[in-house]
Amino acid sequence: MSRLLLSLFLCLPLPALAQALPSHATMGDGYAVLIISRERLEVASPCEFGVYLQDQLAARLFQGQSVSFNLPPGDVSVRLGMIGTETCQAGITPLDSQRLSLGAGEIRRYRIGLSASGPYLTPAPSSQ
Repeated sequence: MSRLLLSLFLCLPLPALAQALPSHATMGDGYAVLIISRERLEVASPCEFGVYLQDQLAARLFQGQSVSFNLPPGDVSVRLGMIGTETCQAGITPLDSQRLSLGAGEIRRYRIGLSASGPYLTPAPSSQ
């Protein structure tokens, strides 16, 4: 019986064999990539911006810099804040966070924008 199964298995064409066997996941398939950039023209401020993931400082960005994170899929809380000298501090008012939902294997790009209520993330074109 085992010889019959083995001979049947060996007779399968390679594409059929590839479909029958489970594919091995690549290392990045289980993660999402979040890219945040600070364009020179979008936010004309000498202050550096802190990127907080789940309320933990994860990166600092100056003009023209970007940062990328490999994150597990699911919801992530992202908050931006100006950090540095007293003129860059937002005061005692906590800044609002944005909740992003990331899928496995997904690459999401955002730019930092600035409004009267503070910094925020805006989707960036995927061609960057």
